[in-house]
Amino acid sequence: MASSSFFPSPPRVNGSSKPRTSNGLPVYSSVVQEKLGHRHSAGALFTSITLPIPGVPGRRLRVPVINPARLQQCGIRPGRKRGPVILCLAILAIIYATFAFARRLGSQEKQWPTPFQGPTSTLIFKREDLQRIWEWEILSGHYPSSRKIPEEIGFTKTPVNPALPPKKAPTIPLRFRPPFVTNTQGIGPKRVYLDIQSRPPNVAYPPRPVPGSAADLDVVMEHCDFSKKKFVRDCLEVLRLGAGLDNQGRLRRGKMDEWKYIYAEQGEVNWALNVTTETPHMGKAAVLSAAEQDASSELTKKRGAEWESTPDLRAPLKYEPFNTLPAPCDDENPRVFHMFWAGPFTDKPYLALLSFLFTQNVGLHLPEDQPDTKVCRPQFWLWINPGPAASLPNPNARKDMYDSLQANPWAAPFLHPRFKDVIHFKLWNTTEQLDGIPELKDEWREMRDTLFNSGGVIVNVPADEEKAAREKLETTSEETVESEEETTAAAKASATGSETNPDDPLQRLGSQSPDTYDRMSVILSDMARFVLCHRFGGIYLDADTIFLRDWEELWGWHGAFAYRWSRLEKYNTAVLKMNRNSALGTFLFRTALKNGLDFHPMTVSQYTKDAYLEELLLRLPDALFDSAWLNTEWFQRDRPPQPYFTDFTDFFDTPAQNSASPAALGFDGFFKGAYSYHFHNFWWKPFDPSRNWPDLGPRFVATERLARVGVEAEEGREEQVADDKRDLDWATVLKRTFEGYVRGERPNMYGEWIQW
Repeated sequence: MASSSFFPSPPRVNGSSKPRTSNGLPVYSSVVQEKLGHRHSAGALFTSITLPIPGVPGRRLRVPVINPARLQQCGIRPGRKRGPVILCLAILAIIYATFAFARRLGSQEKQWPTPFQGPTSTLIFKREDLQRIWEWEILSGHYPSSRKIPEEIGFTKTPVNPALPPKKAPTIPLRFRPPFVTNTQGIGPKRVYLDIQSRPPNVAYPPRPVPGSAADLDVVMEHCDFSKKKFVRDCLEVLRLGAGLDNQGRLRRGKMDEWKYIYAEQGEVNWALNVTTETPHMGKAAVLSAAEQDASSELTKKRGAEWESTPDLRAPLKYEPFNTLPAPCDDENPRVFHMFWAGPFTDKPYLALLSFLFTQNVGLHLPEDQPDTKVCRPQFWLWINPGPAASLPNPNARKDMYDSLQANPWAAPFLHPRFKDVIHFKLWNTTEQLDGIPELKDEWREMRDTLFNSGGVIVNVPADEEKAAREKLETTSEETVESEEETTAAAKASATGSETNPDDPLQRLGSQSPDTYDRMSVILSDMARFVLCHRFGGIYLDADTIFLRDWEELWGWHGAFAYRWSRLEKYNTAVLKMNRNSALGTFLFRTALKNGLDFHPMTVSQYTKDAYLEELLLRLPDALFDSAWLNTEWFQRDRPPQPYFTDFTDFFDTPAQNSASPAALGFDGFFKGAYSYHFHNFWWKPFDPSRNWPDLGPRFVATERLARVGVEAEEGREEQVADDKRDLDWATVLKRTFEGYVRGERPNMYGEWIQW
């Protein structure tokens, strides 16, 4: 055999260049090297020993220890027997001192975050106040879910839930029961899950949802939750089949009871099933002892803040199922879509409004004087911020707003009398809106310097600019007479944004390009969505949203929700549903007030997480509203949905290899099953570059003429197919589809023709 088999070279250990034998002892090639090694090891305060790693042959773990030779140099000579004992005692003393110091500074509700805690806590409410918030929401019917209540809330009694049907609870021996209650006691009406589908021969279009039906979002979460490795493609199939949207391409799937997620309530709330001896009301939450609080978990209060006083909540609402309401519309749950817009009206809110008319049950297919009395028609409130976000309102702002809308070709069609009951333009006034929030009205003015805060990014408005704005406002107020020509000119200037300076971030009015992004309006909209939902109730949507189906069953689910921020367990509030004057809203506004009035979705995620209220603001999968997001971030590309977008720009500029799909499949092939599509900004990219004007037919020819002048399109010239783009992009196909419905050339997605 070769000699190397009998005399192996010493292996390297953990990348060290010092040769060692298999037992970890060093091997020196000379006496000089040995002396140098001893001198280096004796001079260091710490040395290391190596220990074998079980199950990993040939590898050893290096552990740093205090160098005994260094201690001897310092005059410490413990001896061979006492040395290790003294060393162990010293280590134990250090550990004990560390824990004693932490216990000394800590308290029952921790004031100091641990090194691995992450962001500083935002919590300002005590446990009993969090219990009151939970009780209010559950008793008001805003928790129609069987998802568990966090143990940290510390319920010792089971709350009654009028929005959940009765369910026989499993009998658990007392010794095995958890110390805290995590479920609710359903006393609500029975749920009947619906088989929704078109019946032959009327299968050309899907049926409208049943009025008053609701989506069981617990079932939706089972099939769509990204954290459970559910694919967007599979989620969309469940959504469209469960809603009967597969009216034409019916592929045999067998029995699909597990995919039924839309239900109707039958019966009334049975308050007799409330077996508690006390009628649930505010202030009856159990107060836990110190030992019980430690047993659940400690609450981490915001550093430097005092506990918030007991929240002033109104009496819980009386939950009434849809079939017991005297009218289809419930005043406590108004069906209002909110949208916030700053800057000149463009094709972006234009398409959002068209998609609303194309998909929602607004009754345009019925005679105007004969509406369906069984249907609650939703309304669309478009909130217009007339000037830059940092500017003060003009006393004539409302009149100027309507003048500018009438002069704007993208906005003028929606002032038609046919839409007056379903589309409303509202003037946004920051002062008025914040004064309308009871939780803010007495304190928000003290935070003027940090009013424009989102995600910790604060934009200050210089005092001299604010003073100049006030002087301009006073000067404008003194002018009582204004000619019609001047009014029209001002309206056109406001409509085009010509009076603003895009180089000044505080004076930008809308985002005209990536380099002139209107950050101030974005920050203001982060706050506006919570203000509008808390004051008026309803659902807020970002202006870069397109409706894809009827939202009837989402209105029927009376809880609050937003949706997931792609792969992260955070909120994206581009879609936000909240109940009017709710306990959850009170919590959010009081918490935001003590945390810089920050309403960025990432910050709101921290608010609910620190308070264990995430289940009250359900984080729905983004497949329902933002189906392309995961693909754009390199997730699920092995099984993408249809269409397949690797970037959000693919919506506007569809790649050539996929460009046959838009014209061939049309609206029916665009993320079918999702409730909406969020195209994430791109305000400066037109939907239809070849026909960048509202093409709504003879009724709106005047506004079309005005738009053609703006893009220098020749009026009256017969258009040729050669003038158009050969392969139409998805954005173009959707725009022309919605416009065809208003022109009367095709029905909406449910086969209904508009009646003028």
